[in-house]
Amino acid sequence: MLRQSKERRTLQGNLMLASSTALVSGITNIAGLVAFLAFSSNITGHVANLARHMVEQNFSEIIVFAIWLAMFFTGAFLSTYIVRSVEGKSYYRAHATPIIIEIFILLFVAVYGHNFYRETQIEREIVIGAILFSMGMQNSLVSTISGGLIKSSHLTGLFTDLGGDIADWIHARSRTTDTIKHKVYIRLTVLGFYFFGCLAGGYLFNLYDFAIFYFIPAILLTILYYDLSPLALHKLTRLFSGKINK
Repeated sequence: MLRQSKERRTLQGNLMLASSTALVSGITNIAGLVAFLAFSSNITGHVANLARHMVEQNFSEIIVFAIWLAMFFTGAFLSTYIVRSVEGKSYYRAHATPIIIEIFILLFVAVYGHNFYRETQIEREIVIGAILFSMGMQNSLVSTISGGLIKSSHLTGLFTDLGGDIADWIHARSRTTDTIKHKVYIRLTVLGFYFFGCLAGGYLFNLYDFAIFYFIPAILLTILYYDLSPLALHKLTRLFSGKINK
């Protein structure tokens, strides 16, 4: 999922990346909504709230929402900057580094929320900011890896693109290609796994409370492991082959 450049990606790799990251976004968004009454995987609603508070001149809320938007932006900026800085040496390292940072941030949320969170306003604002930063990193990374094809939590754009792709697929004057079909498969995968993540996240939050945030890094670790496992197996095979030959 992480070892290929955007020009060499396969449908299978894109489907696996789309499903895993959309699942993370769905769980994160519903967990943030239940725990903090705020969306945490996208910022569309936060922009509207920022405008509302500006009209009402709620200056403290203006600062909070402006910081949340800045956190998402900073996460997206940092993710792409890391990829561009490291991809010349290793695509896997370039793509894995933002995910590793995201894992540490969400582990912090899990540990803090499960053991120390006292539901104060300042705690809520800090934790939401941290989650938005991690989601900004993930959204930017997935979009960069896939060449803009996959956006793991931007469902407004997803429905827009899906509608256009299906229209191209079924229109009598269109020449349906594998590219159009693959786009539809990927967008439906994002939608399905995002929705499933929301359902599963809501159910698990009712059972485990903040401990649900331990599940999210576990999913991200499987993304890292997927590309490492064939490499590790290859090295072990070469090692044992060398010993047998001796």
